Amino acid sequence: MDENAESANPVTAAAVQREAIIQSAIGSAERAEELGLGRDRILLSTKVSDVQHLIAVYQDLAARCDYALHLGLTEAGMGTKGVVASAAALGILLQQGIGDTIRISLTPEPGGDRTTEVKVAQELLQTMGFRQFIPVVAACPGCGRTTSSTFQTLAKEIQDHLSASMPEWKERYPGVEAMSVAVMGCIVNGPGESKHANIGISLPGTGETPAAPVFVDGQKVATLRGADVADQFKKMVADYIEKNYSKAETVAAQ
Repeated sequence: MDENAESANPVTAAAVQREAIIQSAIGSAERAEELGLGRDRILLSTKVSDVQHLIAVYQDLAARCDYALHLGLTEAGMGTKGVVASAAALGILLQQGIGDTIRISLTPEPGGDRTTEVKVAQELLQTMGFRQFIPVVAACPGCGRTTSSTFQTLAKEIQDHLSASMPEWKERYPGVEAMSVAVMGCIVNGPGESKHANIGISLPGTGETPAAPVFVDGQKVATLRGADVADQFKKMVADYIEKNYSKAETVAAQ
């Protein structure tokens, strides 16, 4: 800081801090190599809690060394604040090809589950198209055209069912994590979104006929009616998975 203050063109205190972090990281890695640690066993991680500073630090690190880099916004905070801040920082860096491993650091709610950090990390990687962990469920946000929370309830039930089933499905249904499901709430966007998914349903909205068309791989295959539409659709999802992702089908296709 003293040297910077006395220089002809001083930079900001934040810039000095970032440079100190970078020099410390690279210097420590180089010293580790001098002591015999292989470069392929070194992973650099910096402790930065500001989004813009984290991005700047890792951009400079990536430009100045070829060590593996571990991304993580430390002390990101609680709830949506921590999730948004972490996703914003890491998303920008990952899109630039920077980062080899990641960690989402969230302050848990009282009595909360620490595994939320892992779920958010997985969702970030999957949303950006880098990895696939569970089938994606697309669902509309709801508006004046939707009559009730039926589609919201069904979307949550489907998402929870997929998440809970994945440990077993990974063994029984190779590739099922790449499947996409759509649960839509009215006729406006419902059919289109459903056609783009592997399997999708368009629930009736305000003023629509109490019927729910179902699309499989772009083609309408059924129209569901009755109070048990949700159960009917969940069975169709299960049947689709069994038909398209079972090991027997996978081997036959190969």
